[in-house]
Amino acid sequence: MVSADKERPTKVIGQKVMRPRQQVEETIRNAILSGELKSGELLPPEAELARQFNVSRSTLREALRVLTSQHLITKVPGARGGNFVRSVDYQSIGVAVSDAVDNLMALGNIDFDEVADVRQQLEVPAVRLAAAYRSDEQLAELTAIVEKQKSASVDDPEVADLDRQFHTLIAKASKNRVLAALVAALHHATEPVHYLDLSPEVGRDTVKQHRAILRAIAQQDPEAGETAIVEHLTYLRGHIAAGAASSATASTDPES
Repeated sequence: MVSADKERPTKVIGQKVMRPRQQVEETIRNAILSGELKSGELLPPEAELARQFNVSRSTLREALRVLTSQHLITKVPGARGGNFVRSVDYQSIGVAVSDAVDNLMALGNIDFDEVADVRQQLEVPAVRLAAAYRSDEQLAELTAIVEKQKSASVDDPEVADLDRQFHTLIAKASKNRVLAALVAALHHATEPVHYLDLSPEVGRDTVKQHRAILRAIAQQDPEAGETAIVEHLTYLRGHIAAGAASSATASTDPES
C-alpha cells in the first residue's frame, strides 16, 4: 500500500541562492533589459552602488567587469567618466559577435575559412531579401558606393570602407535587422582588403562583380543576386587562398 505522503507531490518553495556578485549582476542586468536603466545612462558611482547593494567594492567591480564583458555596460575613464549603459538593440548582436570572432581568430581557435563559410551562407539570403525589399534610397546609396569604387585606385585608403559600406548596406536593405547585424560582424572579421594582394586586376574584377550584384538588386531579381554574390565571394576566397599558399611557400623556401 502506497502512503499518502508518497502520493502527494513535493511542493517547491526554494530557489537557488545567488552569491553577492551574482545578485549584483542579475539586478543591474534586469534593470538594463527592462528599460529601468536607459541606453547611455550613467550608473551611480561605484562607492554608492557598493553601499546600495551592501557589498564590498571588490565584489561590485567583479560584477561590473562581467556586465562589461557581456556588452551591457561600458567603463569610461576620466573625471567625467564612469560606468554607462550600452545600447541594447539589434546592433549589439553584431558588436558582441564581432568582438568574439576577432578574439577567437586571434587565438587561433577558429580560422578564416570557417568564418568566411558562414559569411557566405548569410550574404546569399541577404542579397535575395535586398532584391525584394530594398528602397529607392538604398538603391541610390549602393549605386553611389559602386561609382566611387570604379574611380578609386587600389591603394586608396577608402577602398576598405567602401567595401564594408556596400556589403553592410545590402544586408540592411534585407529588412532583417538580426541578419544585417551578423553580416556586418562577419564582414568585419573577414574584410577581404586586409587579406588580399589587391592588384589593379583584382580591383577591377571586384568592382565588376559589385556592379552585377547591384544590377540584380536594382532589377529586384533574387536569383541573379544570389548568383552574383556567390561568384563574388568565391572569387575573393580563391584569391585569398592562393595568396596564403604563395606566402607559405615563400616562407619555407630556403632561398627566399
